[in-house]
Amino acid sequence: MTELLERAIAQLKTLPAEEQDAIAARFLAEMEDERTWKNQFEATTNEQWDRMAEMVRQEIAAGDTTPLAEIFPSQSEL
Repeated sequence: MTELLERAIAQLKTLPAEEQDAIAARFLAEMEDERTWKNQFEATTNEQWDRMAEMVRQEIAAGDTTPLAEIFPSQSEL
């Protein structure tokens, strides 16, 4: 176990049981979500990646995308 994880667990131990359980549930759900994504990525074939890339290229060419700068403006633009 890493030092950082040990520190986090030590802090968790100081919380009431209800809060510990809530955090543990979120942590376990996050781990399951990561496992699911990892399995999906590993199961994706090169042909599927190629099809997805072509779909993205078509969306960009058709102007069906939004520039990231519009979604995540820089601090200077705020």
